[in-house]
Formats: sequence, structure tokens, C-alpha cells
Amino acid sequence: VSQSRYYLSPGSRNAPLTIGFTNHPDFTCYSIADERCAGFFALGIAQQKQKPVAVVCTSGSALLNYYPALAEAFYSQIPFVVISADRPHDKIDIGDGQTIRQENVFLNHSLYNANLLEEASEENDVFINEAINVAIAHKGPVHINVPFEEPLYQTTNKLAVDVNVTGLFKSEPTVRVEDIIAFSTLWNFSQKILVVVGECKPNSIDKQWIDELASHPSVVVLTEATSNLHHPDFIYNIDTLITPFTDKEFTELQPRVLITFGGMIVSKRIKAFLRKYKPRHHWHIDELRAYDTFGILTKHFTVSPNQFFKQFLPHVKRVESSYKDIFQEIREQRKLKHNEYLSQVPFSDLKAFESILAVLPENTQLQISNSSAIRYAQLFAID
Repeated sequence: VSQSRYYLSPGSRNAPLTIGFTNHPDFTCYSIADERCAGFFALGIAQQKQKPVAVVCTSGSALLNYYPALAEAFYSQIPFVVISADRPHDKIDIGDGQTIRQENVFLNHSLYNANLLEEASEENDVFINEAINVAIAHKGPVHINVPFEEPLYQTTNKLAVDVNVTGLFKSEPTVRVEDIIAFSTLWNFSQKILVVVGECKPNSIDKQWIDELASHPSVVVLTEATSNLHHPDFIYNIDTLITPFTDKEFTELQPRVLITFGGMIVSKRIKAFLRKYKPRHHWHIDELRAYDTFGILTKHFTVSPNQFFKQFLPHVKRVESSYKDIFQEIREQRKLKHNEYLSQVPFSDLKAFESILAVLPENTQLQISNSSAIRYAQLFAID
């Protein structure tokens, strides 16, 4: 937890937490009055650093304002620690102000819920340690609920318990040899392999494996604006590409093998395509989770995508196929139509996205909102 960041919101019940964190040299603390804003501010830092960031609030409904950010951390696999001050157990549901049932309040979207005892204890140490380790190892939100009895502002120079939060270190998992043999055989007998990439961190795949994927004539790689994965042969504008497809084209381009990695997919079109024209095999690559987005998941490789391709690609061969060429030809046709339309369309949301994305400075951190914003962004190349 050295040099960790904590975002503190105001209150009295959380005074012991505020005093403790702000007086400790290893914690960088920020004060953000509104809990909802504090939650999303902290989430952005955790997203960029991929390290746990904590938010601290007082008791009562203040805690519920963290829920939107916590839910986002859950689905985006971002380490996020919520620490809430609480009233003692005997003050709950007796008519005291600023009290709600705080224990396990995030149960549906929290990976771990630590409900601490009112007195300092070794049990509390275990709960805190487990919460932080889960946030790190499983990349998601945890909740630590801390009941305090008054007085709230007294300080001490001696800790009642020993602090012993241990880091969790583990070697990176690898693909089993028998899986490499079995699944490389499937690859080598497939002329239509579709790779669909969801949200990824920048530079998470080595260039060697990006180039290798792009070199296979039987492989088509579809990326999204959130994929942070770039190659001239990768297709970024999924919706522009497949929206005009006829049933005959969908059938002809139905993949035999679908490989997915990264976070959730934005494009509704690709979901509809693969749910109706199902591939025979769907492999998902992720160290932690595998959503069965298309209803045909056949294998979950519990390794990082980079580790998978590092082990797997040296064992596959180039299969002669026109699959990639067909997609590339369609892409060029769509690009001409797209540019022709943009040259004629009046100023609109679409035109605004074309103008803004084209003039973004290099090395820009671009954060795209949900709903229409991300769907417009999917229509354009973004560096």
C-alpha cells in the first residue's frame, strides 16, 4: 500500500479514518466533497495505474453514492477499495440519524465485503488484508465497513495491533502443453478464424504477436475503439463493415473458430451476427473471467492474451484461405461509401466526431462516454 492514493469525503463518523490516513506519510490523500464524484475520480486513477485506489466516506447514505463507480469497477476489472465509517451495530435500525444497513450493501457487485469488529483486533487485520489482496489479485472492487463509537477525534501515539498487510505475488499462469496441441490442431484445420477484441490496456500485446496474427490469410481481427490494438490489416469499424450484410454474406463469412479477449464488446451488430451465425468453437482468453457473450463458449484460457499468443502462435501454421481477403475487399468498399457520405452530410453528431477525432494531439488520453458517444467513435480510426 506504499504511496497509495485515498480520496476522502467529509463527515464526522469517518474522522478517525481521515486523521489516520492524512497523518501517515505513505498515503497521498485528496479531499473531494461529493462521494459520487470522488468515486469516479478515484476509479480513473485506478484504471490508469492498475493499482488499488481507496475512497473513504462517512456513515449513512453517503456510502451509496459510490455504487455507480463500484459497479463500473466490477465490470471493467479495476482494483477499487471502498472504506466506509459506520455506527456501532447497536445503533442501526433504532431511529438514529445517518444510519443505514451498510454491511454487505454492495454484495451483488463487490468481490469481498469486510465487516470489521468495533474493537481493534487481529480479526480485523485478517479482514483488511484479505480485502486488499482480493482487489489486487482479482482486479475488482471490495468494501471495508468500519464501525466507530464516539468520541471520534481522539488520537493515539501507539497502535493497538500490529499492521501486517501482505502483498499478493504469484507467477503468471501459462497454457497447458496438452491444450496447445489440441487447440493448435483445431486452428490448423480452420479456414475461417475470427478474432474479436474488446477493451484492452495500451501495449498489452507485444508487436510480434500483433504482426503474426495479421499475417495469417485465414484470420480476421476485428477491434473496437477501446481495444488499443492497431495494425493496418485489423478492422476497426465493425458496424460500418457488417451492417449491410445479407443473410448470404453472413452465412459465407460465419467463422469456424471465434477467439475473443479484452473487456466487454460494444458493437451490437457483431453480437447479433455471432449469436445467430454461431461459430463451432469460441475460445475466450482472460486471466479471471469468461463471459459467454455469444452463447457458444467452448474454452476459457485462464492466461493473459499476450502469454497465450506467445505460447500458442509458434505452434500454428498459415492455412490457405480467402477469408481475410474477402473482409479486406469489403472494408475498402465501405470506406469509399463512408467518405462519400461524410463529404455530403450537414453538420451533425457524426460530423462533429469526424472533426474532433481528426485533430486530437498525439499521446492524448481519450476517455469515451457510454451510449451514443462510444458508438459514434467506433465509426472512425483513432490513433
